[in-house]
Amino acid sequence: MSLTIRPLTVDDVPELAAVLAANRDYLAPWDPIRDDSYYTEDGQRKIVSEVLRGGGSLPHVIRADGELIGRVNLNNLVRGPFQSCSLGYWVASAHAGRGVASFAVAEILRRAFTEYDLHRVEAGTLLTNERSQRVLLKNGFERFGTAPRYLKIAGEWQDHHLYQIVAENWLARHDDRA
Repeated sequence: MSLTIRPLTVDDVPELAAVLAANRDYLAPWDPIRDDSYYTEDGQRKIVSEVLRGGGSLPHVIRADGELIGRVNLNNLVRGPFQSCSLGYWVASAHAGRGVASFAVAEILRRAFTEYDLHRVEAGTLLTNERSQRVLLKNGFERFGTAPRYLKIAGEWQDHHLYQIVAENWLARHDDRA
Protein backbone atom coordinates (compact mmCIF):
# COMPACT_ATOMS: atom_id res chain seq x y z
CA MET A 1 0.00 0.00 0.00
CA SER A 2 1.37 3.40 -1.00
CA LEU A 3 0.55 6.05 1.63
CA THR A 4 0.80 9.81 1.12
CA ILE A 5 -0.48 12.99 2.67
CA ARG A 6 -1.00 16.30 0.92
CA PRO A 7 -2.74 19.59 1.66
CA LEU A 8 -6.53 19.44 1.48
CA THR A 9 -8.19 21.26 -1.44
CA VAL A 10 -11.79 22.00 -2.38
CA ASP A 11 -11.40 19.38 -5.13
CA ASP A 12 -11.23 16.73 -2.36
CA VAL A 13 -14.74 17.56 -1.12
CA PRO A 14 -16.78 14.90 -3.00
CA GLU A 15 -14.46 12.08 -1.95
CA LEU A 16 -14.10 13.46 1.58
CA ALA A 17 -17.86 13.71 2.08
CA ALA A 18 -18.33 10.13 0.86
CA VAL A 19 -15.65 8.76 3.22
CA LEU A 20 -17.07 10.70 6.17
CA ALA A 21 -20.61 9.50 5.44
CA ALA A 22 -19.44 5.88 5.13
CA ASN A 23 -17.54 6.14 8.44
CA ARG A 24 -20.07 8.19 10.40
CA ASP A 25 -20.87 5.48 12.97
CA TYR A 26 -17.24 4.38 13.24
CA LEU A 27 -16.01 7.93 14.01
CA ALA A 28 -18.94 8.92 16.26
CA PRO A 29 -17.37 7.83 19.61
CA TRP A 30 -14.35 10.09 18.94
CA ASP A 31 -16.12 13.11 17.41
CA PRO A 32 -18.44 15.91 18.49
CA ILE A 33 -22.07 15.34 17.55
CA ARG A 34 -22.37 16.57 13.98
CA ASP A 35 -25.32 17.94 12.06
CA ASP A 36 -26.44 15.74 9.15
CA SER A 37 -25.17 18.38 6.68
CA TYR A 38 -21.59 17.69 7.84
CA TYR A 39 -21.68 14.40 5.90
CA THR A 40 -22.79 15.95 2.60
CA GLU A 41 -20.81 17.50 -0.24
CA ASP A 42 -22.44 20.89 0.37
CA GLY A 43 -21.63 20.73 4.08
CA GLN A 44 -18.04 19.70 3.47
CA ARG A 45 -17.60 22.32 0.72
CA LYS A 46 -18.66 25.02 3.17
CA ILE A 47 -16.43 23.69 5.97
CA VAL A 48 -13.39 23.16 3.73
CA SER A 49 -13.77 26.60 2.13
CA GLU A 50 -13.93 28.25 5.57
CA VAL A 51 -10.92 26.28 6.84
CA LEU A 52 -8.83 27.13 3.79
CA ARG A 53 -9.76 30.84 4.00
CA GLY A 54 -9.21 31.08 7.75
CA GLY A 55 -5.49 30.38 7.79
CA GLY A 56 -5.56 29.00 11.34
CA SER A 57 -4.94 25.42 10.31
CA LEU A 58 -3.02 23.25 7.88
CA PRO A 59 -5.42 20.48 6.82
CA HIS A 60 -4.15 17.47 4.87
CA VAL A 61 -5.74 14.39 3.32
CA ILE A 62 -4.38 10.90 3.80
CA ARG A 63 -4.35 8.73 0.69
CA ALA A 64 -3.70 5.02 0.19
CA ASP A 65 -2.97 4.05 -3.39
CA GLY A 66 -4.56 7.34 -4.46
CA GLU A 67 -7.80 6.83 -2.49
CA LEU A 68 -8.74 9.35 0.22
CA ILE A 69 -8.90 7.41 3.50
CA GLY A 70 -8.57 10.06 6.21
CA ARG A 71 -7.31 13.44 7.34
CA VAL A 72 -4.45 14.76 9.42
CA ASN A 73 -4.54 18.39 10.50
CA LEU A 74 -2.47 20.97 12.29
CA ASN A 75 -5.13 23.13 13.95
CA ASN A 76 -5.23 26.28 16.07
CA LEU A 77 -1.94 27.57 14.71
CA VAL A 78 -0.37 30.25 16.86
CA ARG A 79 2.64 32.02 15.42
CA GLY A 80 4.94 34.59 17.03
CA PRO A 81 6.90 33.42 20.06
CA PHE A 82 4.62 30.36 20.57
CA GLN A 83 4.88 28.64 17.13
CA SER A 84 2.50 25.93 18.26
CA CYS A 85 -0.58 24.04 17.11
CA SER A 86 -2.78 21.08 17.91
CA LEU A 87 -2.89 17.84 15.95
CA GLY A 88 -5.99 16.00 14.82
CA TYR A 89 -6.40 12.93 12.63
CA TRP A 90 -8.78 10.18 11.63
CA VAL A 91 -8.60 7.15 9.38
CA ALA A 92 -11.45 5.27 7.68
CA SER A 93 -12.42 2.05 9.45
CA ALA A 94 -11.23 -0.18 6.60
CA HIS A 95 -7.68 1.14 7.11
CA ALA A 96 -7.59 1.33 10.92
CA GLY A 97 -4.93 -0.67 12.72
CA ARG A 98 -2.70 -0.88 9.64
CA GLY A 99 -0.15 1.82 10.48
CA VAL A 100 -1.87 4.55 8.47
CA ALA A 101 -2.33 6.96 11.38
CA SER A 102 1.26 6.40 12.53
CA PHE A 103 2.51 7.18 9.01
CA ALA A 104 0.30 10.29 8.69
CA VAL A 105 1.36 11.66 12.09
CA ALA A 106 5.03 11.01 11.31
CA GLU A 107 4.75 12.84 8.01
CA ILE A 108 2.79 15.81 9.38
CA LEU A 109 5.36 16.18 12.17
CA ARG A 110 8.15 16.21 9.60
CA ARG A 111 6.37 19.01 7.79
CA ALA A 112 5.50 20.85 11.01
CA PHE A 113 9.13 21.02 12.10
CA THR A 114 10.99 21.26 8.78
CA GLU A 115 8.58 23.10 6.45
CA TYR A 116 6.04 24.97 8.57
CA ASP A 117 8.56 26.28 11.15
CA LEU A 118 6.59 25.19 14.19
CA HIS A 119 8.18 24.64 17.59
CA ARG A 120 5.52 22.54 19.33
CA VAL A 121 2.65 20.22 18.41
CA GLU A 122 0.05 19.18 21.00
CA ALA A 123 -2.54 16.40 20.82
CA GLY A 124 -5.30 15.16 23.08
CA THR A 125 -7.01 11.79 23.28
CA LEU A 126 -9.94 10.44 25.18
CA LEU A 127 -8.69 8.52 28.19
CA THR A 128 -9.90 5.27 26.62
CA ASN A 129 -8.43 5.82 23.15
CA GLU A 130 -5.40 3.57 23.57
CA ARG A 131 -4.87 3.17 19.80
CA SER A 132 -4.45 6.90 19.33
CA GLN A 133 -2.21 7.12 22.39
CA ARG A 134 0.06 4.44 20.87
CA VAL A 135 0.25 6.43 17.62
CA LEU A 136 1.36 9.52 19.52
CA LEU A 137 3.90 7.70 21.70
CA LYS A 138 5.32 5.89 18.66
CA ASN A 139 5.92 9.31 17.10
CA GLY A 140 7.76 10.73 20.11
CA PHE A 141 4.98 12.59 21.90
CA GLU A 142 5.20 12.80 25.69
CA ARG A 143 2.13 12.85 27.90
CA PHE A 144 2.15 15.99 30.01
CA GLY A 145 -1.21 16.00 31.69
CA THR A 146 -4.88 15.23 31.81
CA ALA A 147 -7.51 17.87 31.10
CA PRO A 148 -10.84 17.31 32.86
CA ARG A 149 -13.95 17.82 30.72
CA TYR A 150 -11.71 19.05 27.90
CA LEU A 151 -13.90 18.56 24.81
CA LYS A 152 -17.53 17.75 24.15
CA ILE A 153 -17.24 14.40 22.37
CA ALA A 154 -20.20 12.16 21.51
CA GLY A 155 -22.44 14.65 23.33
CA GLU A 156 -20.57 14.65 26.66
CA TRP A 157 -17.78 16.75 28.13
CA GLN A 158 -14.94 14.25 28.32
CA ASP A 159 -11.53 14.11 29.96
CA HIS A 160 -8.49 13.92 27.68
CA HIS A 161 -4.87 12.94 28.10
CA LEU A 162 -2.64 15.68 26.66
CA TYR A 163 0.55 15.00 24.70
CA GLN A 164 3.17 17.21 23.13
CA ILE A 165 6.34 17.10 21.09
CA VAL A 166 8.75 19.99 20.50
CA ALA A 167 10.95 20.49 17.48
CA GLU A 168 14.20 19.78 19.32
CA ASN A 169 12.96 16.39 20.52
CA TRP A 170 11.63 15.49 17.07
CA LEU A 171 14.88 16.56 15.40
CA ALA A 172 16.93 14.53 17.89
CA ARG A 173 14.92 11.43 16.84
CA HIS A 174 15.21 12.24 13.12
CA ASP A 175 18.60 13.93 12.68
CA ASP A 176 19.12 11.90 9.48
CA ARG A 177 15.80 13.12 7.97
CA ALA A 178 15.84 16.85 8.72
